[in-house]
Amino acid sequence: MKTAIPKPSKQSIIREARDYVMIAIGMILYGIGWTVFLLPNDITTGGVPGIASILYWATGFPVQYTYFSINFFLLLLALKLLGMKFCIKTIFGVFTLTFFLSVIQKLTVGFGLLDDQPFMACVIGASFCGGGIGIAFSANGSTGGTDIIAAIINKYRDITLGRVVLICDMIIISSSYFVLKDWEKVVYGFVTLYICSFVLDQVVNSARQSVQFFIISNKYEDIGRHINEYP
Repeated sequence: MKTAIPKPSKQSIIREARDYVMIAIGMILYGIGWTVFLLPNDITTGGVPGIASILYWATGFPVQYTYFSINFFLLLLALKLLGMKFCIKTIFGVFTLTFFLSVIQKLTVGFGLLDDQPFMACVIGASFCGGGIGIAFSANGSTGGTDIIAAIINKYRDITLGRVVLICDMIIISSSYFVLKDWEKVVYGFVTLYICSFVLDQVVNSARQSVQFFIISNKYEDIGRHINEYP
C-alpha cells in the first residue's frame, strides 16, 4: 500500500516563494556591493569572492567563473552536512549571484564610482555585501563559500555567523598583499570584513523572532497534541 504524499499547503508555498525572492534580492545587493564598489577600487572581500578577486587582479580571469567553480565543491560538503533544503537554496543563490555578476559588470563598464574615495567605497560596498548575505541567510540560503562553513559551524556550535566569517576570511584578505603590493588596500579589506560581518549579524538577528507561552492545564496532553498536529 502506497503512502500518500501530503500536498504542500498554500502558506508553505508562499513562504518558500518568499524565501527565493529574498535570496535573489540578497544576491543582487551583494553583487552591487562587490562589483560596483569593492572590485574597481582593489578592495578585497572575504571568502570565495576574495579568492576570485585576487585571481582577477593577478590574471584577469572573470570573477564569476572562479566563484562558481569553488562553490561547486563546497556545495557537495553542504549537501552532506546541512541537508538538501539548505543546498537547494544555496545552489539557487550561487547561480543567481553568478548570473547577476555578469549582468552588473556589463552594465557598469566604464562607470567609475567613488574612485577617489576608497574608504567610502569600502563602507558602502561592505554594507551592501553584509546586507545581502544577511538577507540570504534569513531566507535559509547563502552565497556559498565561507558562508557554508559558517552555517556548518553555527549548526553545531553557539558561534555567531558573522564571527565565523570574520575568522575564516582574515587569511584571504591578508594574502591579497602578494598581488596588490599595497598594505593600505589590505587594511581596507579588513575594514570591509568587519563592516560586512557587523551588518550580517544585525540583519540575521533582527529577523529572528520568538514568542513563549506558559499554558497550565490538566489537559496538557490534548493541548500539546492539537498544537503539534494543527499548526
